[in-house]
Amino acid sequence: MIKEGDTVHLKGKKDSFFVIVEKDKEFSTHKGTIKFNDIIGKNFGDTVLTHKGEEFLILRPTLYELIMYGIKRYTQIIYPKDSAYITLKLGLTSGMKVLESGIGSGALTMVMANALNPDGKIYVYEKEEKFLKNALNNLKLAKLDHIVIPHLQDLSQPIQEKDFDAAFIDVKEPWLYIENVKSVLKEGAVIGFLVPTTNQVVEILKELKRLDFLDLEVEEILLRSYKPVPDRLRPDDRMVAHTGYLIFAKNG
Repeated sequence: MIKEGDTVHLKGKKDSFFVIVEKDKEFSTHKGTIKFNDIIGKNFGDTVLTHKGEEFLILRPTLYELIMYGIKRYTQIIYPKDSAYITLKLGLTSGMKVLESGIGSGALTMVMANALNPDGKIYVYEKEEKFLKNALNNLKLAKLDHIVIPHLQDLSQPIQEKDFDAAFIDVKEPWLYIENVKSVLKEGAVIGFLVPTTNQVVEILKELKRLDFLDLEVEEILLRSYKPVPDRLRPDDRMVAHTGYLIFAKNG
């Protein structure tokens, strides 16, 4: 049964919306207004009508749908093809303490927070206040904002916490901060990076080697979807190809 505070996917014939249900409030669309009180008490799979009589199906959104279609973006996001892999490579699970810098729109943070739920924490260091506020609002859609402890600063300043189990850095010049991050990582903790160009990869590798990190890896993930038409199955005309280079290492 849907209750106040739940996030729902309202799916019409051509339109989709992702909203948090709030008692005695309403949501306006170009198809009409939907009263949240008409949703509370219903089950996922039921329908609701706008004041103009337009019907919307009430669905439970997946984390993938929230990331790809529900969140507000101020920046390019880390796509699920990368964020799911990053989460596995970092070995994230409930109870861990994770450092993240460069929250962007919060897409990766949502995936990591889902893995860390309920007892882990992500300590986010972000220098842009509007990015941080927007990302935290996006995390509320997935009910994962309680996992994140935000800091409005970059990694050039002292890091307030210590003994991190893992770290992920997504900033323009991450090699400038690796030594600072290393000082707060546990021995053997995994650190990861995402950068779009090879010259950035080279600078990161140089610094990781200088600081005696172990098990260095550089990877790239490509994803190709297919047209789901039985009579003419073939790849889509477009694909999400290069989004970034992934670098991983362990604190030695």
